[in-house]
Amino acid sequence: MTRTSTCIYHFFVLSWYIFLNFYISQQGEDRRKSEVFLNGGQWKYLTFLNLFVFLSFWILFLYDRELVYPKALDGIFPVWLNHAMHTSILPFSLAEVILRPHCYPLKKKGLALLAVASLAYVSRVLWIYSETGTWVYPVFAKLSPVGLAAFFSLSYIFSVGIYLFGEKLNHWKWGDTMQPRKKRK
Repeated sequence: MTRTSTCIYHFFVLSWYIFLNFYISQQGEDRRKSEVFLNGGQWKYLTFLNLFVFLSFWILFLYDRELVYPKALDGIFPVWLNHAMHTSILPFSLAEVILRPHCYPLKKKGLALLAVASLAYVSRVLWIYSETGTWVYPVFAKLSPVGLAAFFSLSYIFSVGIYLFGEKLNHWKWGDTMQPRKKRK
């Protein structure tokens, strides 16, 4: 992918992100709601791990909509915005894997970094609950502490599978693009 193509791609992704942030900020009057729903950061669209967001959201949504996206939110977030947040990340992630090679670290290091990121996310979810008394997703309110631990553990295992799948897909498309190791003396 040329430098110009990379710049254009990132311009469009950033423009989409800015638009969504502007649109969402215009919707909410309640400050607490915005603190709960505007989490995730600007890296949602950058890695193949976003397949986790896509799959986990839509699996839970199809099982029981009230667990992740209650009907009460339809007045705050229109249907197209829900798709922008939970569906559009899939084509962006797939496009990035197909159009740009990624240098994966050693498997042990990559999985350790994934564990750190997962723990940071779980910590953020628990912190939001401790500050607001409201779970980020209603499904968490229905789980016991043991159920929450099991859910977060299974989510990590699912993320590991997606990480390894992304690594395989990248290797299939681009060959071996691992970071070169430094020679030891």
